[in-house]
Amino acid sequence: MSRYTITVTGTATRQGRSDPDAVIGYDPPLRTYFLQAFPHDVTDDPALWLGTHDHAFETLQDLHDAAVAHDYGFMPLPAVVAAKLIKDKVAVASPGAPRRRSG
Repeated sequence: MSRYTITVTGTATRQGRSDPDAVIGYDPPLRTYFLQAFPHDVTDDPALWLGTHDHAFETLQDLHDAAVAHDYGFMPLPAVVAAKLIKDKVAVASPGAPRRRSG
């Protein structure tokens, strides 16, 4: 499972709210991108937790759209993080891909 720290901010009704320690990643067993942000007031779980079931978000855009639907955003995603997330998904999706032989 990959995990990268990003900042998630509130939009519309949650404007002004920000979590600079939010986590975005790719979960290979569930085959989904996920987002966790804002510590919950009562439990140890994040208050915002997207990507908890199989194939929930197959693209970063799908994940972003879901965050916006909950009045949160994380775009623009740092280019290096976006590239790593895509690479993480591709690496898991094709573990048996043929490798080029050198020489």
